[in-house]
Amino acid sequence: MSTHTEKIIILDFGSQTTQLIARRIREQKVYSEIHPYNLELDRLKAMQPSGIVLSGGPASVYDEDAPISDPGIFELGIPILGICYGAQLMTQQLGGRVEKAVKREFGKANLSIAYTAGIFAGMETAPTTYQVWMSHGDRIEEPAPGFVATATSAHSPYAALRHTDKPFVAVQFHPEVAHTLIGTDILRNFIFGLCGCHPTWTMQSFIDTTVDEIRDRAGSDQVICALSGGVDSSVTAALVHRAIGDQLTCIYVNNGLMRTGESESVLRFFREKTDLRVIDVDATGYFLDQLAGITNPEEKRKRIGYGFIKIFEEEARKLGDVKFLAQGTLYPDVIESVVFRGKAPIKSHHNVGGLPERMQLDLIEPLRELFKDEVRELGLELGLPEEAIFRQPFPGPGLAIRIMGEVTAERLHILRQADVIVLEEMKASGWYRKVWQSFAVLLPTQTVGVMGDSRTYENVIAIRCVDSRDAMTADWSRLPWEILGTISNRIINEVRGVNRVVYDISSKPPATIEWE
Repeated sequence: MSTHTEKIIILDFGSQTTQLIARRIREQKVYSEIHPYNLELDRLKAMQPSGIVLSGGPASVYDEDAPISDPGIFELGIPILGICYGAQLMTQQLGGRVEKAVKREFGKANLSIAYTAGIFAGMETAPTTYQVWMSHGDRIEEPAPGFVATATSAHSPYAALRHTDKPFVAVQFHPEVAHTLIGTDILRNFIFGLCGCHPTWTMQSFIDTTVDEIRDRAGSDQVICALSGGVDSSVTAALVHRAIGDQLTCIYVNNGLMRTGESESVLRFFREKTDLRVIDVDATGYFLDQLAGITNPEEKRKRIGYGFIKIFEEEARKLGDVKFLAQGTLYPDVIESVVFRGKAPIKSHHNVGGLPERMQLDLIEPLRELFKDEVRELGLELGLPEEAIFRQPFPGPGLAIRIMGEVTAERLHILRQADVIVLEEMKASGWYRKVWQSFAVLLPTQTVGVMGDSRTYENVIAIRCVDSRDAMTADWSRLPWEILGTISNRIINEVRGVNRVVYDISSKPPATIEWE
């Protein structure tokens, strides 16, 4: 995927915290990316990684269908860090023994460090224990030849290991999670000490490299950019414009699924505060026709994705010889759209899994390697104003995936009114910038209520507010009850057709941030 001279490759065995490993490494200004555990050895070698991380995972290494990477990775001479399942796999593939633990370890545990060098460099033997986070039902019973223990816990005699001659280290706990208090130090020692990386992964270096790549790719050809007004598309447009200037034309498509006043404010912002050339297309009727009678979430996303591409290609023909479409695909979009171990992807993102196979335009996706917080940092580096950078994320398919069931003009009207109230109260209370996202969802059910002296049978609105850093994991926001009470009271009183409001207290995982 990348041309970075120094990078850490993470092989994913299905852990829920694999993305956190990548984030923690990038926080050290070293580039990292995630690939499936069964990445071909030749492809891995071609990437020339500075180091490899084997992630955790839910399987046991002795299961018949256990995910196993090519053992040839241990012949590459590259530093390797095994984490939890990755540590057990390293042990088994190199000749050690892993068995079901008599006493499992889940949650906080005390780690006793016996070797204060390598990944434990700079850590004193006193205090004798450090808090770490365990999550395993198996344990290493016999290390592979050449490995020795560097730390122990109450139930893990080999809670951490190192090879005495080769740059291989393993930990039974998860250094990437916040509950492992020395996790950042361990990862830093691996990245800089064992792998010899340098902290050169910055947004300015990303701009310099990416601008050159876009210029080389586009040449003298025309490029159109899918512009929604959100952070991702705004930063994409600014970056591509930095590279090719007037060769770029931005297209804003009003799909009829936007929030109240959204289209007008987006167009006003880009025409008044940027040098971008913007064409706007009103396709409200087209998209509502495409969604008529559709209730399946995946089908909604794909129809919307196909519709966008159809319109972009039509507009490109009007402009002449356009060969490229630039869009704001992010790394979480890519990760969540990948099929892992034969399972279905989490969802088909409209700009990843929802694209037609025979699309006539080639894609330019300059943010494909970035997480959301990195995109915001990049936007500020590019000089975009904070009002464009710190907007809450809004999904490409718009309100269609916040309406459970069929999308109709009437149901859109109800949701828009509720959504306005949520955003108004979040901003008025000072909580809008404190949370990752806050929005309303229209549920496909009606409930009994009483308004005045009359019985009602009307719609339910769910409120979703979450805290997150990069959308890969999220927790529900602990809003003050007064704010929730005000939002609920206003929606029920001001939005005709709603008689009940509920608050979503699900985390991601197991839920997702959006409901569809």
